[in-house]
Amino acid sequence: MKNNELNIPELSLVALIGISGSGKSTFARKHFKDTEVVSSDRCRAMVSDDENNQAATGDAFDLLHFIASKRLKSGLLTVIDATNVQSESRASLTELARQFHCIPVAIVLDVPERICEDRNKKRSDRDFGSHVISQQRAQLKRSIRKLKDEGFRHIHVLRSVEEIESIEKIEREKLYNDKKEVTGPLDIIGDVHGCFIELFELLGTLGYVVRTEAEGNLRFEVTHPKGRRAVFVGDLVDRGPDSPGVLKLVMSMVKSGVAFCVPGNHDAKLLRYLNGKNVLVNHGLEKTVEQLSGESEQFKNELKDFLHGLVSHYVFDNGKLVVAHAGLREEMQGRGSGAVRSFCMYGETTGEIDEFGLPVRYNWALEYRGKAKVVYGHTPVPEAQWLNRTIDIDTGCVFGGKLTALRYPEEELVSVKAKAVYQIPARPIDFETQQNGLTHQHEHDDLLDIDDVTGKRIVTTRLRNSVTIKEENSIAALEVMSRFALNPKWLVYLPPTMSPSETSKAEGYLEHPAEAFNYFRSQGIEKVVCEEKHMGSRAVIVIGKDEETIRTRFGIDGEGLGVCYTRTGRNFFNDTALKKQFIASVHEALTQSGFWETLNTGWVCMDAELMPWSVKAQALLKDQYASVGTAAKIALDDVVSVLDETAKRNIEGMAHLLQRFSAKQEMVADYTKAYQHYCWPVTSADDLTLAPFHILATEGSVHVDKNHVWHMDTIKSICDADPGLFLMTNHRIVDVNNEVEVNDAVAWWTALTEQGGEGMVIKPYDFVAAGKKGLVQPAVKCRGREYLRIIYGPEYTASENLDRLRNRSLSGKRSLALREFALGVEGLERFVMKEPLRRVHECVFGVLALESEEVDPRL
Repeated sequence: MKNNELNIPELSLVALIGISGSGKSTFARKHFKDTEVVSSDRCRAMVSDDENNQAATGDAFDLLHFIASKRLKSGLLTVIDATNVQSESRASLTELARQFHCIPVAIVLDVPERICEDRNKKRSDRDFGSHVISQQRAQLKRSIRKLKDEGFRHIHVLRSVEEIESIEKIEREKLYNDKKEVTGPLDIIGDVHGCFIELFELLGTLGYVVRTEAEGNLRFEVTHPKGRRAVFVGDLVDRGPDSPGVLKLVMSMVKSGVAFCVPGNHDAKLLRYLNGKNVLVNHGLEKTVEQLSGESEQFKNELKDFLHGLVSHYVFDNGKLVVAHAGLREEMQGRGSGAVRSFCMYGETTGEIDEFGLPVRYNWALEYRGKAKVVYGHTPVPEAQWLNRTIDIDTGCVFGGKLTALRYPEEELVSVKAKAVYQIPARPIDFETQQNGLTHQHEHDDLLDIDDVTGKRIVTTRLRNSVTIKEENSIAALEVMSRFALNPKWLVYLPPTMSPSETSKAEGYLEHPAEAFNYFRSQGIEKVVCEEKHMGSRAVIVIGKDEETIRTRFGIDGEGLGVCYTRTGRNFFNDTALKKQFIASVHEALTQSGFWETLNTGWVCMDAELMPWSVKAQALLKDQYASVGTAAKIALDDVVSVLDETAKRNIEGMAHLLQRFSAKQEMVADYTKAYQHYCWPVTSADDLTLAPFHILATEGSVHVDKNHVWHMDTIKSICDADPGLFLMTNHRIVDVNNEVEVNDAVAWWTALTEQGGEGMVIKPYDFVAAGKKGLVQPAVKCRGREYLRIIYGPEYTASENLDRLRNRSLSGKRSLALREFALGVEGLERFVMKEPLRRVHECVFGVLALESEEVDPRL
């Protein structure tokens, strides 16, 4: 510490201690932000409008502790501006620090009593007598000697006004566990337990170069040609054949900066032994003691310094990764306290002993909801498996299993087998039995928690920061999911709604491609892809190469190779036989096209259009569209016939009335003709047509980083493998600033729609595109004049109706489309990253919930 500088931990609870008039508030204003300071006087004023109202002191300190607790919970430095001269007032502060696992700091302003009295006399609001100052002074004098015993870890005593005023800066020191600037790449290595040969081999497999003749006092020289660094999760020693060798190798790596290491409980016990503490030499320590007996005193002293300097846990990569020996709950990450260190080394136990004489531990990972990935060891397992963003990589090398490392950020597991069984475990571990293909995560995801999807939620997404889901919309989504959706483990994605183009001003049109091109041009998007819009229903296909992949990747057993579901997560087919035929045909085409090999995947999620429309919307067509068309035709045929006969009598006004109802008759005929384009009978999979337009995700990849031409080119090989089932989507690339290309695209759209086609979808060339105002619409639909007749009714083209419809507002629809798009991509990315299903479903539920927003469904 410099003479004009104080050092405090960046996350701490700072108690300013001093008698009234010592300058605590002035000191706080000089060195801390206003938001960091919680003042007892200010709290007294907030609860009583008078900061000197001593009768409000109890309520004021309740408020002070409440505010401080909320700040500490959020990991924010907090300064308590109060006299704090009494031990009982400080006790509540040190308890608060312990509760939130942060370091209590005391800054004492020990100003002479006379100076404080003079200052108070100059303040009209300080009318208490000198006896109060004397009493506080006496309490302060007694306090200074006790601060360390009370639990304050950092104590600064400033003994004069001059010393207080000389402080120019308060330096905030990072906690030792804060390595957020280290983003990787890292290789996190599980419990070694003296298995030197296996560690040496694993380092070589990971690409490290180990030289055994190092310069200086390093016993090994270890480098990695790609700059990777290792992180050891602790328990370097005990049970294995060569703990000294492991220690020398790891100590050299840590000293040279090529590795980090956290302590395990066995390492901590060894340190206590080396320091002469009374410990039981058992559970493998006896082997380490024997192996160290031949080592020099210099090495043992270096070892003591090394073990003493190990930090309980590390937080890497801007808080995205935590490494601790036995794991760590979210509220303890990046904190410093005895409770944190204990949890890191031992985990959490029930206090009971099992039949093998070992402590029964809480499985904290089952309830983990933190944002950071936690990598740990301590408890040997046959296989390292992710569970709620945590992974135990102690695969029992010393017990005959293997030594495992997790590559980060790749999340690839690399292992070497143990050369021997060096010790029989007290609790048996079955390294041989093959599992049923279901991971711990799959088994845990069998029961989803309703609290993870209900209520008002704010979902953070990569593409659009946060998306808010209203409580009432969550309830609607839950109703759909619980009553109608298929097995939720299939539901890794729901597609977004799509916004139409701006309303056209062209005569007789409500939508026209010109407005869509103008939209992208205005956003600075120069190149777009125009795709024919098919006359079917949106369908999501999730399918695997084999049932083993479905079992291991999705946790689904006995439900076949895949599913096809609707925009709301419902099974597309009610006919089980038809579903099996369809999935088998899609699977065969993927296999024949070499898709699995080309994309190096065992599964795929595709976005597609499935035709005919009637295969999903048969009831809608029959009960709504067909009934309207039939009733209108029968009624209008009779009306027109009567009016025609009447008009022949030259009755005034009849000719106009006949013309009006004849126009209605023609519009109803056009209406019936329009929806008939979308219907044909389906008796088998041979009657279906599938037009995929997005290869959304495969193992390890979400393909939103590819442009739409890549998607179409990849899909073409699938379509070629089965042209009977698959339909290649006609598309063209258009430069929106090239008048010829734009006119050609408009002419194409006109020809498509005049032949009964639905229209086209216009997308930015890149799957995810940013414009002048941020994320642009991923797709804009432009529907044909006759298709819109189905949507808006037979008579929508009548001039009076068209004028009214042109006032439609698109802002809500466009906002909805962007939010659902961001959620859909986020859900897929979470699934590909093998996050818990609850995290994926947070996005899936979000899309479904947003569909309940009040937006005109005809848009």
